[in-house]
Amino acid sequence: MKHIHWLGAGLSSVPGIRRLVENGHRITVWNRTLEKAEDAVAGLNGECDAKTFSLDAFEASLQEGDVAVSMLPGDFHPTIAKICLHVGAHFVSSSYISPEMQALDGIAKEKNLTLVNEVGLDPGIDHLMAHVLMDDYRKSGAYAADNAHYFKSYCGGLSEEPNDFCYKFSWSPLGVLKALRSPSKSLRDGKEYDVDRPWNAVEVYEAVLPKGNEVFEVYPNRDSLPYVSEYGFTDDMNVQQFVRGTLRYNGWSKAWADIFAEVETLEGEAGDQRLSDMSNELWDKYAVGADEADRVVLSVDLCAKHDGKEVYNRSYVMDAYGDETHTAMARLVSIPVSYAVEGVLQGEFTSGVHAAPSAPEMAAKWLSNLKKSGEGMMIVDHLAAN
Repeated sequence: MKHIHWLGAGLSSVPGIRRLVENGHRITVWNRTLEKAEDAVAGLNGECDAKTFSLDAFEASLQEGDVAVSMLPGDFHPTIAKICLHVGAHFVSSSYISPEMQALDGIAKEKNLTLVNEVGLDPGIDHLMAHVLMDDYRKSGAYAADNAHYFKSYCGGLSEEPNDFCYKFSWSPLGVLKALRSPSKSLRDGKEYDVDRPWNAVEVYEAVLPKGNEVFEVYPNRDSLPYVSEYGFTDDMNVQQFVRGTLRYNGWSKAWADIFAEVETLEGEAGDQRLSDMSNELWDKYAVGADEADRVVLSVDLCAKHDGKEVYNRSYVMDAYGDETHTAMARLVSIPVSYAVEGVLQGEFTSGVHAAPSAPEMAAKWLSNLKKSGEGMMIVDHLAAN
């Protein structure tokens, strides 16, 4: 039996770890704090153990054909992947594909090894929904390259109940604060749309969810443009809008105005330290409590118009909540990662560097499995609804 090495036992890892053990896989959980790794597998019956993480100890334990899952900070991923390539093992991560990771594609193909990334929530489940919708659209009678196409993908980790801050944190706020300093690229009116700060592009957005319509605020994040072709929009298609972004409760931009103003002034090491201090302050004030549930909302929309009239308009949506066992965020990050590990072991991925499955059949299978496990998901046909 091939061995799975899961690196990092934080909150976003535990549901995936436990699922793999329960499915009969042999797994070692590595963490700098051994107690966390031991807690992740506590009470499980199966081939699992916990070890204190160091690069040397991990490399010495890794064997040819094994799978390493890196849930460590992103800077570690290329290093872990290079160790895998040296040993002859496969690699899985929920994080975005960095240039350093993409540069390993040729070596991975030469060695017939698979480096799978972007298989968490966002990126991950959003990719799956996009591929399923694009396949559905291409098979529909409405498809035509010269249609005007509008694609939107918004995801947000939220609290179950809105508060005066319009947000609560289910893990460290530092990542959210850092993202506020990042510019974004997307398409609007058929042209590149560059935004220097998220708060300069906040819009109102109505999502049709399993429990009913709900109004949120959304903004573009990161660079959406590489995903235009990744999702199957070809050069001959008339793409008027393409955006991947973040979703927040309505009123968020007003509630966070003071934070935006301060973040804008932060620079250098002193700025990074202040950002860390702000993260700690926000965690103390706005962490999801032990008796509270977190919430994840994801909505992926694809609309096509011909001569100004909608001929296709569907959304793939999810509204998920934490339970007494795990947060929604932890489930939706780590369970798809566990699907990817099993996919690698079963030979469902070709060699090289990959994001979440683009084959519609495999994407649909993963989404179906998530729905069967209890996540609130559905496809909305807006034209039929009207």
